[in-house]
Amino acid sequence: MSMIRKTAALAGLALVLGACAKGPEKTPAELEVLKAVGEQFTRRRNMPPPVQLTRALLDKQSQAYIEVTIENRDAKAYLTRALTRRDSSPGTIEVWRTQDNVSLALRSGMVIATRGLGGGLLSAQVPAADGAAGPARGGARRYTVRAKGNGQARLSMACSLQDLGSEPVEIVEVTHPARHLQERCEGAGGVVVNDYWIDSRPGRNQVWQSRQWAGPETGYVRIRQLRL
Repeated sequence: MSMIRKTAALAGLALVLGACAKGPEKTPAELEVLKAVGEQFTRRRNMPPPVQLTRALLDKQSQAYIEVTIENRDAKAYLTRALTRRDSSPGTIEVWRTQDNVSLALRSGMVIATRGLGGGLLSAQVPAADGAAGPARGGARRYTVRAKGNGQARLSMACSLQDLGSEPVEIVEVTHPARHLQERCEGAGGVVVNDYWIDSRPGRNQVWQSRQWAGPETGYVRIRQLRL
């Protein structure tokens, strides 16, 4: 049986949509975002469509936002940036979080850890380079995932990187010039394909959109940078 598979049921999913703003005080614009996001999660058949997230609404915000979608649950969340730091490895680490501490950690835009998603991704070694967004090269990738009984499993994969060329991305009414990089990783009995749309302008090291594998249970997540 492949170690890399999608799990239809993600028990205890905590990636909720109503936690976009940090702190006890919310501006009217932030409350409007909460309404737009929360209605997407609570919508039922025969209910009116939710308030639409617009660029004008995002432009009123004082915080950075990413949109994260877990494909195998079709669950969507907006997360705020809680932490930016460096360590001894190349690339900048950003931790994005909901108010109830479900979090996603990225290094140069690549997923390196999740918390609060059941059997999560504990850590990942990714091919980052200073001054570059997304994978800098092909080569080895190593994932550490949570296993049964609070154990850990380590998955080693060999990856190749392909530049698929110019492919602009539209994110909430704004089109960003981007190049599409695709990373194909094999090992541990399966194949992982990660896609990144990276700003193609000189000096703009930004992953605007990606689709990345985040462990056997969570499967693929789609990430969009809504506001820097």
